[in-house]
Parts: sequence; structure tokens; C-alpha cells
Amino acid sequence: MHREDSRRRDPPSIPYFTVRIFVLLLFTGTCRTKKTWPVSFSQEELKQRLTPMQYHVTQERGTESAFRGEFTDHKEDGTYTCVVCGAPLFKSGTKFNSRSGWPSFFDLVKDGSVTLADDFSHGIHRVETTCSQCGAHLGHLFDDGPRPTGKRYCINSASLGFQGSEADAVATDTAATTEDGAGGGAKAGGRPASTVAPAGGKKEL
Repeated sequence: MHREDSRRRDPPSIPYFTVRIFVLLLFTGTCRTKKTWPVSFSQEELKQRLTPMQYHVTQERGTESAFRGEFTDHKEDGTYTCVVCGAPLFKSGTKFNSRSGWPSFFDLVKDGSVTLADDFSHGIHRVETTCSQCGAHLGHLFDDGPRPTGKRYCINSASLGFQGSEADAVATDTAATTEDGAGGGAKAGGRPASTVAPAGGKKEL
């Protein structure tokens, strides 16, 4: 008879380094590669011109309290921008009431205005949203939004600025007046320089 090997074989062990990396990703935060943003500011400057909450949210990836943000129930027409660099992010027409306590949008003002990254903070997987121009933390993206996109960009009010549609119209009119003046008093077609575009026209972003 063949004697059975009485020695126990221990299961293969998982390297300590691998376990440590997994725990760090699971409990410490976002997994993302190094990236040089098109626009950058010194931390000293940001601490001076941002409120403590704006700095905490955009630079330290914090979260404001639900239902207390400036833009949670905001309903004016216009464009929501990055509070850090001013880049346009969302149009008011894509904002909806998600009852989550934070401003929610179902689409971006244009493709590429927001950068996405995996976020494993708090022991769960989420998708972090950051401004594609300066890297400011905005909030998170969820797949429970309304049609046609089915997306919900859940954004901190503290990470947003706002430009009303009236401001857009003024900027457009000012540009048209300047162009008229530079053209010797009249544009092609004979329109006098004193005549500007009708108020209410929205600037294309």
C-alpha cells in the first residue's frame, strides 16, 4: 500500500504588498493617474479667493451638507461654471430635482468638460467628477438620472459658479458693439455701429 503524504499543504498566500494596495484603494480614496491640468493655481491663491467650504470641496474632495448648498433649489436660466477656473460645466436646462439634496444635472454643457475617475473612498465604488480644466473636485456621477442620458451628475454647490442668461446676452452685445466700432462704424450689410444684437440671445459655449 502507498502511504499517504501526511504533510499538510498550506494554501498559497497573497503577498502583503497586494493586500496593502487593495486596502488603500478601498478606504483612502480615488484611484487615478497623475495628470497635468490645462489651468493651475497656487494653493495660496486658492485659499485667499475661495471660501473655506469651496476650498474643502474642490481641493480636498470634501462634500457639503445635503439641502444646504446655494444652488440646490436654484432655478435661474444660465450656465453653471467651475468656481475655481470659470469653465462652463452645465446648462440650467439640464438641471433637475433629484431629491438627493445636491444640485443634479443629466448632461454636460459639452463633451469633455468633466473628467471621470474611479473613487473607492468610504469602502464603496463611485465615479468622481472633476473639472477638466483645473482638476477641481465637483461631485460624483450616477446612472439613475432621467432620459435621455440616464445620468445624474450629483454636484456640490460649493464647486459651482453661475452665469445668468442676461449676463451672456450682455457679453454678446458688448462684443458686437466692439466689433462694429473696429469696423469703421458699420458691419458688412450696412448695419450701424449703434445697433447691437437683440437682448436675450444666448452665447454658444
